[in-house]
Amino acid sequence: MSKEILVIGGTGNVGEALVQELVAKGETVRIGTRRPEKVSVAGAKAVLVDLDRPETLGPALEGVDRLFVLAPAGEADHVRLLAPVVDAAAERQVKVVLQTAIGVEADDNIPFRQVELRLEKSGVPYVILRPNWFSDNFESYWGHDVLAGEIRVPAGEGKSSFIDSRDIAAAAAAALTTDKFDGQAFALTGPEALSYGEAAELISKATGRTVGYRSVDDSEFVPAIVSAGLSPDYAQMLAAIFYPVREGWTAATTDAVEKLTGKKPRTLAAYISENAAKFIPA
Repeated sequence: MSKEILVIGGTGNVGEALVQELVAKGETVRIGTRRPEKVSVAGAKAVLVDLDRPETLGPALEGVDRLFVLAPAGEADHVRLLAPVVDAAAERQVKVVLQTAIGVEADDNIPFRQVELRLEKSGVPYVILRPNWFSDNFESYWGHDVLAGEIRVPAGEGKSSFIDSRDIAAAAAAALTTDKFDGQAFALTGPEALSYGEAAELISKATGRTVGYRSVDDSEFVPAIVSAGLSPDYAQMLAAIFYPVREGWTAATTDAVEKLTGKKPRTLAAYISENAAKFIPA
């Protein structure tokens, strides 16, 4: 494989780590971003990609034979944003590695699943990655709660096999640099399932401060995360996908990360220990 790889979403947690993985493998990488002038990564080139402007896709794909794409954080309209990417890749016969979310194959009406189906029917080589809830969410989405001393999400006592974004990136890098996984979908998980209460205990142990957990209902959860800066539509989507957590559907573990990368995924405890300073108020 000698052409270039386009990473759409190359400035987020997964994307940044993926670009580093690919550059380390000697690949020629483009980072698709709305503001290429503000992105500078050694060994990679930033190009304009704005998913709200599908006309930016064609120039970005010139000379590209492989593509990684995920939905931007905070965006709920997955079909509108991602379908044009699939179509542009299909028109140019570009392989697509698509990141969606665990469990979306359960219902063809789920927007992420609609994008997957479009890709499966596109005729281009593809790999679909369906990660579970991110370990990184405790720093990002739930970071304010952690610093305040209480995680408040509508998870009940449900458990999730949290996955480190770096393991998702490593899996994506593997999918992009070989064809042996083409035509497959992988549920990416960490090595163990933990409840949010257990996660709070891990944070408490790592930081030496007390962090609790309280399961809340949607009427409390949605306004709280909207006030933290998320859009109402995205907040409602997050609330909806906590239902599978409460039902125990996100507790399964798989060997997909190891199958793709040859390495076992990181534990949530390791992530928290490594990032303990970020869970302590300044």
